[in-house]
Amino acid sequence: MMQDLSQQIAQSILTGFDRHFSFFQEISSAARQRFERTDWESVREASAKRISFYDLRVQEAIGKVSSNFGIKELDEGLWQEVKQAYTTLLHKHSRPELAETFYNSVFCRLFERKYFDNDKIFLESQVKRHELAERYRVYMSFQVADGGLKNSFWEILSSFYFNLPYEDIQRDSQRLADAFMEQTGLETIPSDLRFDLLESPFYRNKASYLVGRMVYGDVIRPVIIPLMNNEAGAIYADALLTQKRRVEAVFSFARAYFMVKTPVPTATVEFLRSIMPEKTLADLYMSIGFHKQAKNEFYRDLLNHLEQSQDEFIIAPGTPGLVMQVFTLPSFPYVFKVIRDKFPPQKEVTHQLVKQRYLQVKKHDRVGRMADTLEFVDVALPLDRIDTHLLEELKATVPSQLEIEGDKVVIKHLYIEQRMTPLNLYLEETNEEETRSILYDWGKAVKQLMGVNIFPGDLLFKNFGVNSQGKVVFYDYDEICYLTECNFRKIPPPRYPEDLYLDEPWYSVNPNDIFPEEFITFLSTDPKVRKILKEIHPELFDATFWQSNQQDLVEGKQADVFPYSRTLRFERPGELSDALPMASLG
Repeated sequence: MMQDLSQQIAQSILTGFDRHFSFFQEISSAARQRFERTDWESVREASAKRISFYDLRVQEAIGKVSSNFGIKELDEGLWQEVKQAYTTLLHKHSRPELAETFYNSVFCRLFERKYFDNDKIFLESQVKRHELAERYRVYMSFQVADGGLKNSFWEILSSFYFNLPYEDIQRDSQRLADAFMEQTGLETIPSDLRFDLLESPFYRNKASYLVGRMVYGDVIRPVIIPLMNNEAGAIYADALLTQKRRVEAVFSFARAYFMVKTPVPTATVEFLRSIMPEKTLADLYMSIGFHKQAKNEFYRDLLNHLEQSQDEFIIAPGTPGLVMQVFTLPSFPYVFKVIRDKFPPQKEVTHQLVKQRYLQVKKHDRVGRMADTLEFVDVALPLDRIDTHLLEELKATVPSQLEIEGDKVVIKHLYIEQRMTPLNLYLEETNEEETRSILYDWGKAVKQLMGVNIFPGDLLFKNFGVNSQGKVVFYDYDEICYLTECNFRKIPPPRYPEDLYLDEPWYSVNPNDIFPEEFITFLSTDPKVRKILKEIHPELFDATFWQSNQQDLVEGKQADVFPYSRTLRFERPGELSDALPMASLG
């Protein structure tokens, strides 16, 4: 009788997962139509909507398990059998790793944390990923034969179905062939050269990406072809990306998730690992929209790392935040952020508002300039790995989020981000040329965020980081808001000379009023830094510049922000002129 019940519960949970995945695939598959119709507003809406699918389906599954089987408290023997029955159901499933994670989510929301062990949930995955990837071929191969390189690119472009024609497929094929020879440095085409392309294009923002690799001899290198819609009824190849660092930037943690059909996700991820071996499983699952699977993979990586390391968690370097208590494990490239129990008067936020803003960023187009986060509840860390000073700080600043259970410190709610060098610390170590370069990128980051309707709220350098590729990324979201919600003003002239010496401003200031000409005074006290900022980004301190960008947003103009340099883009008449909108500089 118990065996029948366990099988029924297992099947009910798996049915819930399959329902979730069908919704996920449907909205992802529709990305091609949105791209063809240039329906950019629907692109943004679909991206945000898809993120909510998982939790909705988990709650549905919990409701059915609870109501259909009268589950109110844990029967350990029963749920060990449920897990075994579920494992059996996954033997021939094409998405078993995702189904394991879904099962974990259902169980963990049904029962207390003390029952989260490998007998009852999948702390360790039982999926043989490599075998699964070999069983399901998810890519097409193109051998570069007598037809030559141009013909191979023509075949590649022709193999992907769109309802729109190419502007000029012969032109694009030749451009791709020329760019390939220039970027690879090959003098002749290797006789065994072939291209492997994933069967489904990747969609994000206004672009479609053909993602693949070149293979010859022992060499495997990435190949990505971004396709654009000219918004006049045709598509064209915009660039060719073959360098690993450029491809990794396309899959950056600071960008929105791709929409892509992935009938066998582990096969797609294994392919991506072949061209980006330094990316973790969590990185790659996250990039294609499986953010819950990414959390699962990340947590396994963390547990494995703790077993193989000995250093302690410490307070993260940098200026302490007023809203977040931040700590890190030096040997692990991430930071852990916990919302403080109390905020100073100048921070007009609540715990709920901070959570809403982090969710807002996750659902928004991050354009490579806002760090993605992994949100966790009830995270248990070994007490003997917590630095004494950090433990005292946690007890003082986040006591409501902290529990000590035996040899574990349990944090009830936290965010985890990839660790970066805080920009204010980075600037302390730079020479004048490096300072100018990174400040230019900081200003470009602010402008690109403007282009997608984001105002950081607090522009201080301590709220920005420099990532491993030397790009500036914003990571402090407690004051973030939509640009269109702000009222940018120029400071009125003083009524009398004495007004300049008053303790209070001589003009009225409303809650949403922002005065860009004041930015320079609080960004830095270093006269050299101020001078450079005024030289390279004078418009950032002019209210009319901000007002102009607000007007563009009101009129529905969406900025083009490419995840690669404009120098890699194939030339198009008038598009790469000096009049190019500032936010479209990749």
